[in-house]
Amino acid sequence: MTEQNKPFAITLDVGTSHLNKTGSWRSMKPLYVNRMPPCNKACPCGENIQGWLSLTEEENYKAAWELLTKDNPFPAIMGRVCYHPCENTCNRGELDLPVGINSVERFIGEQGLVNNWQFTAGKDTGKKVMIIGSGPAGLAAAYHLRLFGHQVTIFEASEKPGGMMRYGIPKYRLPREKLNAEIYRIEQMGVKFKFRQRIEDIDKTREEGNFDAALICIGAQKSNHIKFEGESSIQVLDALKVLRDTEQEMRNQLIGRVVVYGGGNSAMDVARTAVRMGAQDVVVVSRYEQDNMSAHPFEIKEALEEGTSILSLRSIKAINGNQITLELLKASEEYYSGKSRVVETGEHETIEADVVVLAIGQLVDAEILNKNPQINVENNTIQIDEIMQTSQNGIFAAGDAVPSQRSVTTALGHGKKAARTINAWLQGQTWQPVPQDEVASFDKMEPWYYSDAPRTAQPYLEAVRRKSGFAEVVGDLDLDSAKYEARRCMSCGNCFECDNCYGICPDNAITKLGVGKGFEFKYDYCKGCGMCEAECPCGAIAMIAEDI
Repeated sequence: MTEQNKPFAITLDVGTSHLNKTGSWRSMKPLYVNRMPPCNKACPCGENIQGWLSLTEEENYKAAWELLTKDNPFPAIMGRVCYHPCENTCNRGELDLPVGINSVERFIGEQGLVNNWQFTAGKDTGKKVMIIGSGPAGLAAAYHLRLFGHQVTIFEASEKPGGMMRYGIPKYRLPREKLNAEIYRIEQMGVKFKFRQRIEDIDKTREEGNFDAALICIGAQKSNHIKFEGESSIQVLDALKVLRDTEQEMRNQLIGRVVVYGGGNSAMDVARTAVRMGAQDVVVVSRYEQDNMSAHPFEIKEALEEGTSILSLRSIKAINGNQITLELLKASEEYYSGKSRVVETGEHETIEADVVVLAIGQLVDAEILNKNPQINVENNTIQIDEIMQTSQNGIFAAGDAVPSQRSVTTALGHGKKAARTINAWLQGQTWQPVPQDEVASFDKMEPWYYSDAPRTAQPYLEAVRRKSGFAEVVGDLDLDSAKYEARRCMSCGNCFECDNCYGICPDNAITKLGVGKGFEFKYDYCKGCGMCEAECPCGAIAMIAEDI
């Protein structure tokens, strides 16, 4: 039978498909797309997580480090202190457990330190930017501004850089040699630091230093405080001061029976610090049930393992010497819907303490802005516009001092964005964010392709050893474990050349372009059956309406 005499419906033969030009039959056509992995979307720094995981799997660690640090200059730090919202959205979690993104990030950060990989500043632009505060937002902004080639000077009120990373995160979570090493890398880019410099007149400092722009990154380093009846009869301390004093090796005040009032991560940090400082007994008093405390579950778990007790649904009402009166609370009917929190019961109980530490939130110390009344401050936060500029031209703000979620990762993302907006502003332009691709949600994936792969657990220091000092609690992944964990990534929304589409196409309408080059549709012969989209494991093919 000649080609022309074959039945019209037979299209499985390459020659027949080419002859019939079956592409004219379709109403939908497939398109290769790059969707955004949900982990990338959730990252406050905007890291290309899927990208550097893929490079890690390939053992191309320097390329992974370079890609990661385009957005986040502190992988060894963030691999320890980031609360990894990326893992909460990881599609792998729908199959077994999320990819250990944070642990692999830490591994890549360690590779950078071991191999002494460095950053290179951009070509000098002649522009100068002053930054107030050397916390995560200020340091991240300095890094990105140096990449653009601008000169940067950071004014810091303390004697060392790092902000809350140094004075608010205990050493057992963030060893200081890691913190110092990654900050030093920023300094090596040419960033100038001026310590013990509390800036109270931004305009004056800006004018005297001939700075073209200023960025306020003062954080929220003022403890919230509430008064109790009889408070003067016992030592009542603020959480931030306790953590700062511990970092500076000041006199230990966490002696005897310590009560920590609060339910957040700072409360857990203080409680765990008190255990390490030799407190006789440590109790956390929280207004909320343990499952609804704002501290992250792993922080609570580790605190309990180390001997801290938690009294939930209680508030401190009065202090009389060593007697602490607590009022019992109960969940309201709307409690679990989030519309209401807790209500008082009128019932009381008493516990004993030698020290009470308040960990009930942090405030912005806005007093430094008194000589800059043009800068709008509302609800104790600096108000900014969409490009992170304050109400005063040329003065920007970022981090915990502006309305936002307060975390180290968010602050790093703020610093990155502020640097980009300042860079554009210095050139007389307005920064525009890059449009984001559609998210590769789990319903766009084909999970049958992926086999079960248990998550790698990081090594942990035993609780009995943790209690006796500030040794790091969580350990590193080794090389094989890091590669394995990176391999668990499902490459959501990005083709990894599995050949499924190439092999399944009934019309031979897909051309393989070569390793690393992907595939190409031959639309003359594609009928638009959609089998390629259905069989694509990572959601990198979309069916779109054909123009008819």
